[in-house]
Amino acid sequence: MARRMIAVTRASQDALAVLGNQIKAARAARGWTQLDLAARVGVTQKTMHAIETGSPSVSIGNVFNAAFTVGVNLFGLDGPDLARARRQGEDTLALLPARIRRPVVKESADDAAF
Repeated sequence: MARRMIAVTRASQDALAVLGNQIKAARAARGWTQLDLAARVGVTQKTMHAIETGSPSVSIGNVFNAAFTVGVNLFGLDGPDLARARRQGEDTLALLPARIRRPVVKESADDAAF
């Protein structure tokens, strides 16, 4: 099965490239090869190459696993702060309605003529 092309915005491309570069630099600082990091993350070397080059087709879970494995902080937060931010986000979402309903727009007699 062929990979599907994923269209991303310029800002998304930049973010993927920045994160890929951070992962690559952290890996190199540890003295690990792509194959070393791929084995630790549980992906192929080809996938690790795609992560480091900022490919949008790699699953976000694999990218985040690679980042955490080499110590790249995501969203400027480390482990405990990231967990706290997740709980805070869940608490905020719990306050929102479970469903969003679109308002029913009634047609007036004047609108129906058009």
